[in-house]
This record gives sequence, C-alpha cells and structure tokens, in this order.
Amino acid sequence: MVEPDLFLRIGGFLKWIGLCLLPVLVLPLLTLVSPSFFSGPSRLLHGHISSSMKIVLRVAMIFAVALVLLQLAVVVASYVFALSWTWLSEAVIYAFATVFMLGASSALVSDAHVRVDILRPRFGKDGRHWIELAGTYLFLFPIMIRILMLSERGLTRSWSLLEGSRESDGLPLLFMFKTLVPLFAILMLAAGLAVALRAALQLSGQAPDDADDTSSGMERHYGA
Repeated sequence: MVEPDLFLRIGGFLKWIGLCLLPVLVLPLLTLVSPSFFSGPSRLLHGHISSSMKIVLRVAMIFAVALVLLQLAVVVASYVFALSWTWLSEAVIYAFATVFMLGASSALVSDAHVRVDILRPRFGKDGRHWIELAGTYLFLFPIMIRILMLSERGLTRSWSLLEGSRESDGLPLLFMFKTLVPLFAILMLAAGLAVALRAALQLSGQAPDDADDTSSGMERHYGA
C-alpha cells in the first residue's frame, strides 16, 4: 500500500496550482473591456487550446475504436463460445467512459454538442455570443470547479490504495478510471475558456482564426 500522505501532498500542490490559474478564466471578460490590450493573448490562448483539443479528440477516437473491438469480443465470447470475463466487460465500460470524458471537451470547442435551447436561434450572432459567455460563466465554470473540489479526497484515497476492481477477475485499474472525473472537469474548463474567448473576440471585432468554421457549424445548427 502506498503512503496516503504522499498523495495528499501531491493533490494539495496541484490544487494550489489550479487556484493560481483560475484568474485566466477572466481573460474573456478582460478582452471585452480592453480588446486592444487583451485580444492578442486571447487569440494566442484560444489557438493553443483548440490545438490541444484536437489531440484530445484523436485520443478519444482511439478509445472509440477500442470500444468497438472490445464490445465485439464480448459478443463473440458470450454468444459463440459461451464465455464471460469480468475484466473484458469492465474494459468496455472503461473505454466508453474514456470516449465520453475526453470527447466532450473537443465537441464543445467545435460546437458539436446537441442544443435544445429554443430561444438561442432567435437571437443574432452577437446575441448568441453573449449567451455563450453567460452560459459558460454561470453554469459550466461553477459546475466543473465543483466537480474538481468534490473529487479531490476520494481520488486521493483511491490512488493511495491503488484501488482495483471489486471482482476477483476484474481489472486492477479502478483508481485510473476515477481519475477520468477530474480530468473531464479540467478539459471542460479549458474548452469553456476557449468558447468564452472566441465569443469575446467575436464581440470585440477580433475574430479568432477558426471563426468561419464555427460560424458555419452554428448556421447548420440553426439554419441562420
């Protein structure tokens, strides 16, 4: 068993790093207030986040292929050979969770999430950008920060025990599976920041490089 205090110290150190980085989340608002001064850093940060999300998407796609193959193996083993392994079923669950946890942030940046807002299409482009900013700051950021705060202690305990499956023939990777929760929150914070930066740059007349692609995607969503 690994010494729990070690993980508590590592977790505390990472938490303070996160707290120090929180002021970055106000950069979109600063861009609105003073676009001439903050548009440059905003465009640069937006570009880096967008590039990083493309890498995250590729990783999610790899796990998506693995998910299909693992599920196929489960079906063949069960219905053809009448065999069942807990570790294989858990591998399917882990792969599916990874696809969702990693893919959600990339989908948010590329505006690929399914929207059910009946009011948003009634607004013009500026109105939509204001809605993006309001939704990001009022809902996305607080929820993701809350997830990070709630998952800290449980994740520390899981890593200190190197927690594995509750089944004897399961995968000894439950501690890594639980790590997906804070990782999801971090990626969504980064994706939300990219969305807010893009909206702020659009509103201030300093559209980022991918503005045309995103606008086309929004038009396909709403028929604008």
